[in-house]
Amino acid sequence: MVHFVGAGPGAPDLITLRGAELLKTADVVIYAGSLVNKEILRFTKADCEIYNSAEMTFRNVLDIMIQAESEGKTTVRLHTGDPSLYGAIREQMDALREQGIDYDVTPGVSSLFGAAAALGAEFTLPGVSQSLIVTRLAGRTAVPEGERLSDLARHGAPLAIFLSAGMLEEVRAELLRGGCAPETPAAIVYKATWPEEKALRCTVDTLAETGAAAGVYRTALVFVGRFLDAPYERSRLYDPSFSTGFRKAEP
Repeated sequence: MVHFVGAGPGAPDLITLRGAELLKTADVVIYAGSLVNKEILRFTKADCEIYNSAEMTFRNVLDIMIQAESEGKTTVRLHTGDPSLYGAIREQMDALREQGIDYDVTPGVSSLFGAAAALGAEFTLPGVSQSLIVTRLAGRTAVPEGERLSDLARHGAPLAIFLSAGMLEEVRAELLRGGCAPETPAAIVYKATWPEEKALRCTVDTLAETGAAAGVYRTALVFVGRFLDAPYERSRLYDPSFSTGFRKAEP
């Protein structure tokens, strides 16, 4: 059996209880060494075989899973954050299915939400925003037609931009091309929930210089939108004049 597990955004105590229990019983762990906090490996047992996928190819990873399965061992494939976001798990699951190997997925706390916590931000503010666009700048991995950052920026919804901290000048250019005003609020969060976390507030126009000044070039998320500093309406859910299924409105 192979368990795909989300390690969470970085802090060891932000892995889920289920994820931690799976690590405790795993015979083999293959972890994303370029992103997963190694402190999380403290949950593994002493004789667990541990492999760093940052040093491996897809074939190497699959071969270890197949070998472990043939020996009746349990494998945890440990991905950063939540594996469903930029985790490249679909190709692994398809390959396991072809081999007749069972698997399941344990979700994790995405760095998206770890970064929002670092900023003290809420993406969905009444009167400001009720949507969130999660995307990335095109790089070695292309983006589909219609998903260029400039295209998505035209919606005006909050943006959470992954895998782009090393291309902040290009991010700025794409956002401006998409109609973002230079003074639009923005933020860069480096290693959310890690001890070395940095939460940097800026504007679209100052993204590149803010990142450079802080020495941030990777392992960071970029946020853009009015949710970062705009006035907002209070939620109707707790308004005394608003009835819900649990209480009646006050006169």
